[in-house]
Amino acid sequence: MITLTKDGDLWVATIDRPDKANSLTAEMLEQLCVIAEDARDARVLILTGKGKVFSAGADLEAAKAGLATSPLWERLSGAIARLDALTICAANGTVAGGAMGMFLACDLRIAVPGAKVFYPVMKLGFLPQPSDPKRLAALVGTSRAKMILMSGQKILVEEALEWGLVNRVVDGNVLDAARLLAEDTAGASKEHATAIKRLIG
Repeated sequence: MITLTKDGDLWVATIDRPDKANSLTAEMLEQLCVIAEDARDARVLILTGKGKVFSAGADLEAAKAGLATSPLWERLSGAIARLDALTICAANGTVAGGAMGMFLACDLRIAVPGAKVFYPVMKLGFLPQPSDPKRLAALVGTSRAKMILMSGQKILVEEALEWGLVNRVVDGNVLDAARLLAEDTAGASKEHATAIKRLIG
């Protein structure tokens, strides 16, 4: 399930299915899409998970039924990327498969030590979400993007930090760290926060 908490204009969406590595069903993915689309009213949107994995992507049975190639993934990452709000992925653990889309679409990505980032589309025979390769290459360069997408490498967040794929590795509570990063934006006017984000591009 997905839980949404609101502290003023700071929204936190939490993937809460730790017994299944926070893998997503079609219903959960739809919920995340709606939250991201509604978050145009927020100043900050934080995405995180419960347990030791941020998300393993599509639920195995749902993937077999077609979820792995659903347009919902692109709808979600597009909605996040279009937000004027500050978007932060507070990865409480490994980010894998389709979950990479929302991770890459966020403005900031922080993670706990020892987590991994990987996107096994080559091995599984799926294409990545259409916007993901360009977002990935913009962050880490084309060769490293090919290491992840074509060589199927699992990248530890400590290495991902050096690459620029992760902005900070956080000891302790990653959600608390995300809230600290969000303080200035959450305390500003919506107009001011929006203007600065648009200046950055």
